[in-house]
Amino acid sequence: MIRRALARLEGPFERVFGAASPMHHLGGLAFFLFWIVAASGIYLYIFFETSPDGAFRSVEYLTREQWYAGGVMRSLHRYASDGLMLTMTLHLLRELALGRFKGFRAFSWVTGVPLIWLVFFSGINGYWLVWDRLAQYVAIATSEWLDWLGVFGEPIARNFLHAGTLSERFFTLLVFLHLGVPLFLLAFTYVHVARISRPKTSPPAPLILGTIAALLALALVYPATSQGPAQLNTVAANVALDWFFLQLYPLLDTLGHGPVWAVAGGVTLLLVTLPWLGRRVREPVAVVDPANCNGCGRCFADCPFGAVVMQPHPDRPGHELAVVDPDLCGACGICAGACPSSTPFRSVAELVTGIDMPQRPVHQLRAELEHALDGLTGEAKVVVFGCDRAADVHPLRGPGVATVSLMCAAQLPPSFVDYALREGRADGVLVTGCRTSDCWFRFGADWVEQRFAHAREPHLRTRAARERVRVAWAGVTDLATLRTELERYRADLRRLAPAAPHTESKPRRIAHG
Repeated sequence: MIRRALARLEGPFERVFGAASPMHHLGGLAFFLFWIVAASGIYLYIFFETSPDGAFRSVEYLTREQWYAGGVMRSLHRYASDGLMLTMTLHLLRELALGRFKGFRAFSWVTGVPLIWLVFFSGINGYWLVWDRLAQYVAIATSEWLDWLGVFGEPIARNFLHAGTLSERFFTLLVFLHLGVPLFLLAFTYVHVARISRPKTSPPAPLILGTIAALLALALVYPATSQGPAQLNTVAANVALDWFFLQLYPLLDTLGHGPVWAVAGGVTLLLVTLPWLGRRVREPVAVVDPANCNGCGRCFADCPFGAVVMQPHPDRPGHELAVVDPDLCGACGICAGACPSSTPFRSVAELVTGIDMPQRPVHQLRAELEHALDGLTGEAKVVVFGCDRAADVHPLRGPGVATVSLMCAAQLPPSFVDYALREGRADGVLVTGCRTSDCWFRFGADWVEQRFAHAREPHLRTRAARERVRVAWAGVTDLATLRTELERYRADLRRLAPAAPHTESKPRRIAHG
């Protein structure tokens, strides 16, 4: 239900941006914004003066006198930082809503929690450096909040009693922290994606260009400015907050220091322990059959989570054997779809493959397909291969339509398409799955398209005409669209001669959503 609601919310973004929808590239977009923050920060640091009077003066110089460069850089630094916090928050909420934080995803979830605090700390520290009225308010409020813990020898807030208590050394420390914390952030980000195969750390080119254009427009139309120099002999009563970073400070003023610590600590603890709360249902992981594994490494190359590694074969010197790490396996079946032994044309009583999913083995898939083909009648007979995580294909079933749902679209070995089309048992094959760039298992849709386009092993080797194989991606809310596409496809098949495989297949791709 949550997936359906989220899909409807994201629909407008997908209609406008297509595969470059920002909602499907939040992690890569956060990476990109981080680099904008880093590049603009280096420029600002060149002109920054580490002293109580020089800090505000140097920032004002960049904003007013050097607006064409320094002012733009300051605004880019500010808005890219806000964008980083926004994309991180949306990324967290999206993964939470979709339930993608348990099991094999727990490590990435837990290691992402410190990133939130590091970004918060770096952003708040950055506001201190401007040393305007807002910085004064944030510095005093933060110091009093930290002093409430009672772990410091002397109250930090004593540094802000009057202007004479501040020194260049203090601002040098602030700069050191503002430069050092992002390095820790980068290191933790590496740990965050360490267990993910081929992490998407960069958004698509259209999204990059659109983000740069939006940030530049904000910088020119609504440039970042200071709120007057800090004056420690007066109280900063009215300040304009940055609600992306400073949302805790109104709570400090209304609830007090202890309750805010309790809220912050409680939320952090909840996020860290969330993967182990509630009922856990562990899916069976992929199983390797050493007698049928030839060490080709296709499962290793296609695993989205790095759960498959290649090791020396115990019984065949000079050969390798696939080994599955159960803690990393996502139970997607993509490895079974990549295995060269996963072909229905093998004349064995029970089809055993080099790597397979116990809950959905390839021999069961072949038997299900055989049963589905036997039930096809009439003209324009189509087999629809679907995905359990995408639009439910079973309501499409009818006299001329057979449906087979897989754990992931990429669990389908391409040879099954040829098997369905041989001797005209089916007039066409339609493969569907998660929306473009939003595969539940990250690369399922990509691997299907590359296999069908002869860009990735195993290739689709069917000799049927390309009009008889079609790919149409459809999310959980796109059943009506998929039904319309199926009827259009069957109408196209009716205009063709009876199936007679002769030419290489290059399937047409249609993306929904």
